[in-house]
Amino acid sequence: MAFSTQITAAARPTRFKRATVTVLAAAGLAGAALTFAPSPAQAAEPAAAPKAAQSAQKGTDGNNVDAWINQALKVMKAKGIPGSYEGLHRNIMRESSGNPNAVNGTDVNAVKGTPSKGLLQVIQPTFDAYHVAGTSQSLTDPVANITAAANYAADRYGSIDNVNSAY
Repeated sequence: MAFSTQITAAARPTRFKRATVTVLAAAGLAGAALTFAPSPAQAAEPAAAPKAAQSAQKGTDGNNVDAWINQALKVMKAKGIPGSYEGLHRNIMRESSGNPNAVNGTDVNAVKGTPSKGLLQVIQPTFDAYHVAGTSQSLTDPVANITAAANYAADRYGSIDNVNSAY
């Protein structure tokens, strides 16, 4: 449906003009806040947490993310896979909030039938291709998930430390 006459600014009621300006101003401020505010993961993640603070890191369901990361780092070191506690922790918190059973049922991978799973939201084909020998064959095993994701990130980005968004 098309209108044959345009409504000019002079013909609009003053109340409408004020409401429009108010809405646009509020939207602009919200957009600016979204543009300049760090993501929740970035805002919550210190650059390098002291060791005392690291040992207390728990996932959203109370799991010991710190222990899993440290186990994975030992495997990664033995296999020559680069990565740091900080890089792993930052990505785990962004991807799953520390829940080893997290499943993304809505992204493009899920639509194709291979949902992202685990601490670092890995799909089964990627897990299979980058699985690290000596770890569990289960995609949702925390250490296996971390090491496979770090192995993939090392191949694609040089290190998990270089990943700052979904990969």
